[in-house]
Amino acid sequence: MTQVTPGLPALRRLGRTLALAGCLLGPAAAAWSDPLKVEIAFIARARAPSPPYVLDPPPPGEGADGARLALQENATTGAFLDQTFELQNIELAEGDAPAEAVKPLLAQGVKLFVSALPAEETQALADALKPSGALLFNAGAADDSLRGAACRSNLFHTAPSRAMLTDALAQYLAARRWSKILLVAGPGAGDAAYAEAFRASAKKFAVKIVAEKPWSFGPLARARADAITQSEALTFARGVDADLIVVADEAEDFGDYILYRTSEPRLVAGTQGLTPTSWHPTHTAYGAEQLQNRFIRLTKRRMRPIDYQAWIAVRAIGEAVTELRAADPDKIAADLQSPNFNLAIFKGAAASFRPWDRQLRQAILLAQPKSLIGLSPQPEFLHQRNTLDSLGADESESACKQGMK
Repeated sequence: MTQVTPGLPALRRLGRTLALAGCLLGPAAAAWSDPLKVEIAFIARARAPSPPYVLDPPPPGEGADGARLALQENATTGAFLDQTFELQNIELAEGDAPAEAVKPLLAQGVKLFVSALPAEETQALADALKPSGALLFNAGAADDSLRGAACRSNLFHTAPSRAMLTDALAQYLAARRWSKILLVAGPGAGDAAYAEAFRASAKKFAVKIVAEKPWSFGPLARARADAITQSEALTFARGVDADLIVVADEAEDFGDYILYRTSEPRLVAGTQGLTPTSWHPTHTAYGAEQLQNRFIRLTKRRMRPIDYQAWIAVRAIGEAVTELRAADPDKIAADLQSPNFNLAIFKGAAASFRPWDRQLRQAILLAQPKSLIGLSPQPEFLHQRNTLDSLGADESESACKQGMK
């Protein structure tokens, strides 16, 4: 008779099943289910009220709400294993230094942190946490430098990098044969970083940038709809033979105002229009509708990308703790980087962490405001190890090996 050996993911599931069964067996399985308290902290900056022209302002609790939902899900499994999960939400006021804010938590023994901070503060926080042995999960910053020369050995990323986002978009454009692109970048540092990431993606997937234009007409989002700026500014693309305009406007100052206002008809993609994103309210495939509904029941609003990225971080911690029956940061870090680790995140292929930069492998959604358009990686783009590694910096491209501290 042929004996079939379960695959490693199946063995992990079997281990969890045996752990649950051990709890139900009582004293004979006590070693499997010693009480364990897992403390996690979520840290983000308090947001100033949005101006009236922002039609979809960030809601209160963005990010923290995703962490809360994941904590509930971890607690469901943890109840069988005598594990309890606690979440502390730290909201930084203007001028508060993250490294100072976490000192009381470190004194309490908290060693697992999730942040939705900008890149510089994320890097500084990782450095501040490292002497204590604590882990930090970046759920907010897309900067490629955090996965490259500025990477840290105690820093994991559940937010996709800019390179992953622009690779996902470039793959879709290449698959559709929309190969002539006008790239328009705003004046901000984030705009420049997004434009640079898209240039690299265009080269990688043979999409041609036929022209580049800087946006120098000011923030149309803050102008009157009939302002003279509008008619003057949107002739800038005249005469450019392009299939599509890619906008780099992370500040959301002008990107939404290009569509339908150019002198020739042009599609728009990038930070506005057809947008690559980790999550979208219209995504319901692969069981995502269940997650969407659970989040709505908890928060009375729809899940946003940072909510989703924080949810992944806390779920990854819970998955590792369940597997290890321990909350030691070193053991969790090793488990997350193991080739055996994977996590269901409702986007088809299971997610895992790249060992070279600790970036979560994940599919990227392509969506317009009220419709899901596609999912990358596109079927045309394969990879010798993992198709998800066609998005973002591959091992041979990563600067993290030289820059890790």
